[in-house]
Amino acid sequence: MTRARLGRILALIVIVVLATRAELAVGYKGPSPRLVPSIVLWIAFFAYWAYASRNSAPTQSSESVGSTYLHQVALGIALLLLYLPVPGLKGWFIPERFQFAVVIGGIVQVLGLLLAVWARRHLGRNWAAEVRIGVDHELVRTGPYRWIRHPIYTAMLTMFLGTAIASSQYHALLGVAMLFVAYIRKTRLEEEILSRTFPTDYDAYRRSTWRLVPPIF
Repeated sequence: MTRARLGRILALIVIVVLATRAELAVGYKGPSPRLVPSIVLWIAFFAYWAYASRNSAPTQSSESVGSTYLHQVALGIALLLLYLPVPGLKGWFIPERFQFAVVIGGIVQVLGLLLAVWARRHLGRNWAAEVRIGVDHELVRTGPYRWIRHPIYTAMLTMFLGTAIASSQYHALLGVAMLFVAYIRKTRLEEEILSRTFPTDYDAYRRSTWRLVPPIF
């Protein structure tokens, strides 16, 4: 069993325990009907990701299990916050009567899903769930990588934002914020390991691209 897989299993156990306790605490009775399209899109995303992850090169060097575990737990909790009505955060940042938010959120989420698939196809065997360098690793600069250094994370943030818009409740915004912080940490780790692996090329690449959110940073 790889370290990344062990980290994901441990993270899943923690997330399931937290989700169960949280559901009991808030009396959660399932997602709102307005979130059903969002859930379908997430299922499609994870199904594609599971299929695409089979094409991944062996690991040459990577972050620690603890670091992988920390990120997976943060990602899982952020995802739960999109749907779980947290006490004190059940208010509506978009009024509940504005049903057009569901349509807008769905469109944003679809755009994020398409960006994720586009980026994943260009990244190919270089992709991994953990921060790592694979055997015969390549510095990909095609597709969305021409402009964004971490377009898959940009896509995930976009999908989270789409779900938050559809939800229109503050707890979902907290999930987006939590994922953003997690990706700031993960991109810093990735850029450190890529700079060591491609000392000249990566520095030039970093100067000519955005990290996550063009044209902000």
